[in-house]
Amino acid sequence: MFRSLDQVPTREVGLVLGTSKETRRGHPNLHFQQRIQAAAALYHSGKVRHLLVSGDNHIASYNEPGDMRAALVASGVPTDAITCDYAGFRTLDSVVRARKVFGLSQCTIISEEFHCPRALWIAQENGLDAIAFPAPDVALKSWSLRAEAREQLARSWCALDLYVLHRSPKFLGKTEPINATDNERTRLRNS
Repeated sequence: MFRSLDQVPTREVGLVLGTSKETRRGHPNLHFQQRIQAAAALYHSGKVRHLLVSGDNHIASYNEPGDMRAALVASGVPTDAITCDYAGFRTLDSVVRARKVFGLSQCTIISEEFHCPRALWIAQENGLDAIAFPAPDVALKSWSLRAEAREQLARSWCALDLYVLHRSPKFLGKTEPINATDNERTRLRNS
C-alpha cells in the first residue's frame, strides 16, 4: 500500500472498487467521495492513465459504475480514460474480472485503507500484480466501527471463497481488454 501520491509507482490502470453514491438514508456516501477523489488524484498526477470503475449494477436504478464515471468526469477525468465494469458485485468479482475480463496483469487498487488488504489478497491469489492507493478513511467514528466490523466478517468470507469454496465471479463474460496506452494516445491526438 502506498499512502502518499508521490510514492505511488506509475501503473497503466487504476481499479476503483465500487460503493454506493448515497447512504441508505439518502445522504452523500463519504466512502464514495473519498474513492473518487483518490482516483482523480492518481489520474491527474499521471500515476495511472486509465481507470476501471467496478461495481454493482444489478438493477437499472442502481448503478455504481455509472455514478463513479459521472463523478470522475465531473472531477476532470476524460470519459475515454474510464472503463465501467457493471458486474463488480463483490470485491472478489471486481478483482478477478479486472484480470480475466479486462486483461490486466497489473493495476493500482483504489479503496479505503481498511478495504485494500482484502483486495490485494484476492489479487495475489488470482495472479494480478496489484498495489493499492488507499483513499482517506471516513472520520465518522460510528461509521468507521461499523465498517471495521463489516470488513472483519468480509475477510472471513474471503478466506472461505479463496481456499474452501473456490468461488469465481458471478459473471465473467467475454474479454474486453483495456489498452490504456492507446486510449491516452487517442486523447492526446484529439486535444
